[in-house]
Amino acid sequence: MIQMPDAALHSASLERDARLVNADDHEASAGDIALGVVIGRTSEFFDFFVYAIGSALVFPALFFPDFTPLQGTLFAFAIFPLAFLARPVGSFVFMAVDRRYGRGTKLTVALFLLGGSTASIAFLPGFEKAGWWAVASLALFRLGQGFALGGVWDGLASLLSLNAPQNKRGWYAMMPQLGAPLGFALASGLFAYLYGTLTTQDFLDWGWRYPFFVAFAVNVVALFARLRLVATREFSTLLDKHELQPTTVFSLLDNEGRNVLIGAFVPLASFALFHLVTVFPLAWIALNTDRSPADFMSVQLIGAVLCVVSVVISGLVADRIGRRSQLAIGAVLIGLFALAAPFLLNGGRHGETLFVLAGFTLLGLSFGQASGALASNFSQRFRYTGAAFTSDVAWLLGAAFAPLVALSLSDLIGPAAVGAYLLSGVLCTLGALRVNRQLEVQDR
Repeated sequence: MIQMPDAALHSASLERDARLVNADDHEASAGDIALGVVIGRTSEFFDFFVYAIGSALVFPALFFPDFTPLQGTLFAFAIFPLAFLARPVGSFVFMAVDRRYGRGTKLTVALFLLGGSTASIAFLPGFEKAGWWAVASLALFRLGQGFALGGVWDGLASLLSLNAPQNKRGWYAMMPQLGAPLGFALASGLFAYLYGTLTTQDFLDWGWRYPFFVAFAVNVVALFARLRLVATREFSTLLDKHELQPTTVFSLLDNEGRNVLIGAFVPLASFALFHLVTVFPLAWIALNTDRSPADFMSVQLIGAVLCVVSVVISGLVADRIGRRSQLAIGAVLIGLFALAAPFLLNGGRHGETLFVLAGFTLLGLSFGQASGALASNFSQRFRYTGAAFTSDVAWLLGAAFAPLVALSLSDLIGPAAVGAYLLSGVLCTLGALRVNRQLEVQDR
């Protein structure tokens, strides 16, 4: 059990070291802040994608060997949502830590817990050695990932948004979103290399464990990069002005619960697509085709590059037509993609490749403005906690169960179920955008 006073002292030491980087008293530039945001988000998504890829390629055989490959994958995907269920609880607890011990302590504890939970999975024995205790341990560490992720919200994305010029809000809103494709590219590239160079037995015995070890080191680097910015004069000034002060979740829901609800439904189209182009197709390929997962992950790497490009484009487009219009257009395009998805998944190698490349491109165009949609609803007092908690709820509703639902229904009904699932997210996004008039006002 981590003792908060010791964590606070350790955090204070880290913050003091971080301040030495700025000992010349120069103010951090917008580029420094953006870099810190991207590094932080990349580390978070790296942890989650390492686990996600493991769920598709490793955990079915390692933890559920007595079941068919499909059943084992479904069991692995049933554990997958636990992190999203724990994340709002983590936000609730860590907001209290933030108010009492400070943001540096919160980030230190949360990132060490996130990296430690991910790295601990690397030491787990398989079902043949530990039985259901191995499965229970996997579920526990998955809960630890989600609980920790609830505490890594640092307000840097809000800092970017608050300092964005009126005509550059879309551009600044897309910067934190770059962490998703970058984190996926790192995780997928590492797994593709290990899967492609090791024998299947070596990969399942020890090769898969290496990316989970790497996660801890990645989180330490991200922690220092973020503490360096949290310790800057600009961040302290905004705190003094109550721009980024944490509030209680109960106070948030009591005063702006409507904004939480609307904000949670706005990004559902992109969040539903999120795991349907990353985790689900990898499992689909492994279960239903003879295509090598290493080859398919190479295609996904190209998709991640396209996603980075389209995230950047989303910022440029949103500054011209407004975030609300950008999100609506992205949802409509995802809807059209949903209609084509069953044909692409059944279209052989070329169809599978097109599914991934088109899906990643549309994901970037829509996902690139998701953070702006979440934060823009809230008044100054509730922006910090509101953006964090609404994001938790949105991920839970839109992405947590996507791999499990898509794989289950596609087995029962066929790939048409994937398209239907995506369309449900599209309808939620369009409905929320229609209700959310405040976004339309802010875009003017």
